[in-house]
Amino acid sequence: MQPYDILGIGFGPANLALAIAREEQESTLSAKFLESRDEPAWQPGMLLDGSDIQNHPCRDLVSLRNPRSRYSFLNYLFEHGRMIEHLNLPAEFPLRKEYARYITWVARHFDDVVDYGRRAERVAVVEREGESLYEVTASTGEVYLGRTLVVGPGRTPFVPEPFASHPGRRVFHLTDYLFRLEEFTAQRAPESVAVIGGSQSAAELTLDLAHRFPRARVRNLVRAFGLKLKDTSPFSEEGYFPAFTDYYVQADPAARRRLDAYLHGTNYSAVDGDVLRDLYMLVYEQRLDGDQRVFVDGNRQVGAVREEGERVALDITEVNTGAVETDHFDLVVIATGFRDLGPGPDQELHPKVLTGIADRFRTEPSGALHVTSDYALEARPEHAGTPPLFLNGLCESSHGIGDAGSFSLLSLRAQTLLDGLVKHGGFEGRGAEALAR
Repeated sequence: MQPYDILGIGFGPANLALAIAREEQESTLSAKFLESRDEPAWQPGMLLDGSDIQNHPCRDLVSLRNPRSRYSFLNYLFEHGRMIEHLNLPAEFPLRKEYARYITWVARHFDDVVDYGRRAERVAVVEREGESLYEVTASTGEVYLGRTLVVGPGRTPFVPEPFASHPGRRVFHLTDYLFRLEEFTAQRAPESVAVIGGSQSAAELTLDLAHRFPRARVRNLVRAFGLKLKDTSPFSEEGYFPAFTDYYVQADPAARRRLDAYLHGTNYSAVDGDVLRDLYMLVYEQRLDGDQRVFVDGNRQVGAVREEGERVALDITEVNTGAVETDHFDLVVIATGFRDLGPGPDQELHPKVLTGIADRFRTEPSGALHVTSDYALEARPEHAGTPPLFLNGLCESSHGIGDAGSFSLLSLRAQTLLDGLVKHGGFEGRGAEALAR
């Protein structure tokens, strides 16, 4: 069993961008990525009709790093004969389903460096012939060795209480949305569905349910007063510039929290204006017709959840008055986002796959992992021989809003990671001339 120079966990857009950078710079480093899915797919449970990606298409897998790349979204359109037609679209951003096809198209060019259907189950550090290596055991039982490890499995879905302790399949996170709809609506349309959360996805799901099941009662329960408009100020959007990432990395913890609070509305608990308009107009027209079936109810908190036959009962509290009601639904969709790395109650201190080795690395006073500017973890002095390990796409708490799961800085981060792999992995003499080009 020969070790790979780069062993990657996950092959979503983040590690795909790294694989592209490695190829385009003619790196001689060997690489293998493990992907839990059986084939390349991006957000397959959320490819809603009419939904878009909410970022400029040139912020794709490569263009900010290499505008001449054959793997750009623009070249994808060209090679599929849709460039002129796409440029004629009366829309600011591409459809999410088209961007998903773009990502799959790119990923298929890298089948030789990916093993699909392998979920990383365990990570350990082992000694082989005098060399410290990462040993990753996959769900198939196969074992992989790597001189460096890049962890990019995507963020863990955040399911708050009381839903997290509810085992029923009728309550599910938005990542399973289309799959669970197919499972539960094949025989009959639902009569009532609850959508939990005040995010962009929550509003999109509420609209989607209203269009799919026009006679169903759809209730969006929002803890805040209502759905907020996303902050799309171009000044705020500079939080997604690489210069802001450099600035954020140098800031102290208190300053980072202030910056987080200001930029929160650019990505979280807020909705694009076009989606808000469509949803509000739908509700208004239903009220006008005396037949309201879609509701956006703010100041609501779910206190308990239980299954009663083939329905789900929610105990719902009005947070300001304290009034409690019980409502029943066929399905409940949790649209509360994802966990970031950090010490907060809605965060996780490290990716779960690193549980067995996380204590090898330095942490912040808060308990969160210490992540360097090039996304590397630093080993504790007593574990000085630990091989290099990098986080790819999980570093919002250390690198700012640009690491918040969007494509904004994906391609530039791939370059930073590749440079860091060469530096920390001791590979400077292997293809250094090509890497410098």
